[in-house]
Amino acid sequence: MSLPLGFTGARLDRADQLRTNADGFAAAAADPRARCLALDGIDFVPGEGGGLRWDPLDPADDRALLLLGIDDGGIPHFVREAAAGTRIDARSRTVMRLLPLLSGEDAALYGGARSLVDWHARHRFCAVCGSPTDPFRGGWGRCCTQCNAEHFPRVDPVVIMLATYEGRALVGRQGGFPPGFFSALAGFVEPGESLEEAVARELFEEAGLRVADVRYVASQPWPFPSSLMIGCRAVATDPALTLDTTEIEAAMWVDKDEVRAALAGDMGAPFMAPPPLAIARHLLEDWAG
Repeated sequence: MSLPLGFTGARLDRADQLRTNADGFAAAAADPRARCLALDGIDFVPGEGGGLRWDPLDPADDRALLLLGIDDGGIPHFVREAAAGTRIDARSRTVMRLLPLLSGEDAALYGGARSLVDWHARHRFCAVCGSPTDPFRGGWGRCCTQCNAEHFPRVDPVVIMLATYEGRALVGRQGGFPPGFFSALAGFVEPGESLEEAVARELFEEAGLRVADVRYVASQPWPFPSSLMIGCRAVATDPALTLDTTEIEAAMWVDKDEVRAALAGDMGAPFMAPPPLAIARHLLEDWAG
């Protein structure tokens, strides 16, 4: 990809060595320079300059500290788990409006913190025995208080693919998209299939396309709540579409000039392109040259 992908490029050292070192973790938390990411639930609180807001650690706050990493100056950066009972909105429209305020690095830092806090909020009880769990490993795991089962943050793999056919690319929209908005098709990878098989299955299920020559392009973390978007291309063997209207409201083939017009925001473009943070936009940019 010619441009950095959204939610990538965080420059913190994740400091894995401190996750299992109780003394080292305690020293990092006691460092007077240590900073904690300010969140409203799991949405970020804008700083004075429009970026992220980092506050000194509050000793009166007894919520667990989750270590995000150490910056180039040796300053530890944390985020706290959400308070019990906090409403977690994994698809907050508020944060989507605020994201353009962030630099690429800040978006990457926030995306990782958001997914981590969301995971902790969803895993307060053990999936094995149902007992309460407590954070451990510097916030990068939870351990059952009864059976000692260990649980670790997971990401959900999602294939997002641009199908092409003789100089045109397929874009589609779901019913909940803004008017005129079209994107690349996407779907979760299911157990027992490869990425290539997932691409082929999703394109057939959603659009009735048979495809060949599936190729990986790039990947992107997507913290809504915790997906890994795996960008691919595939070549359709026939352009005829049969849409699953429970998934896709509309789809169309567009050529490179039409894609370039959409990317440029031209009023006469046949669709509205995905935002810069989304890998779907990068797939379109990469294909359209």
